[in-house]
Amino acid sequence: MANRIKSTMPLAASVGILAFAWTWFALNFTFHFVTSGTLPGGLELPASFHLMVPAAFVAWAMFFAAGGDNDAARKVAISCAFGCGVAVASIVISSVLAPAPDFWGIAVGVALGAVVLVVLSALGDWFYVPGTFAAFASVFFWWTATGLDYWAANGGGTANTVAALGDPATAGTGAFGGVLSTPYGWVGLNVFVTMLIGVGLGMASTRLAGALTPKEQST
Repeated sequence: MANRIKSTMPLAASVGILAFAWTWFALNFTFHFVTSGTLPGGLELPASFHLMVPAAFVAWAMFFAAGGDNDAARKVAISCAFGCGVAVASIVISSVLAPAPDFWGIAVGVALGAVVLVVLSALGDWFYVPGTFAAFASVFFWWTATGLDYWAANGGGTANTVAALGDPATAGTGAFGGVLSTPYGWVGLNVFVTMLIGVGLGMASTRLAGALTPKEQST
């Protein structure tokens, strides 16, 4: 057991270092570096383009699940593109069917998207279905958290400004009292870019782990 724990330490250390760096950077990017105005409490209003911390960890995990090498990085990056793209298309379908009662529109959109992603697995082994579903789910999660824009009336807000946030008629319905209200197109783009960063973090963590691994001395 001790030897097994010891063997994991270089990778554990590299993941910990990069996880700290990513979380610090992403949160500061979203709430300090690229913003649209000052909020009470020391934070600022996130711009339409922002980074979603958990999405990078999802892609990072998919990178290791797919094999943790260059081929895995390529497969996961492609799967993120497909998953995010199909998710945005599903949002459009859901929104067209918004008048249907009891979330039927969203359920239909998700169902159709899931069918498409599975059918596309026929394209070949390079099409990584688990990665596409992870990206698809990440977009829908962030779409829900940021106000279900396009499906919900004014879900993403009418303008990404502090003044618009302060007016109930224009604030949007996203998380933290509308602070994270985001148009659905930006939701898809933000998740996709963040997941590509996650793939990069996965590659960086394996290389850093290699650098931290003690070299065996020749006898």
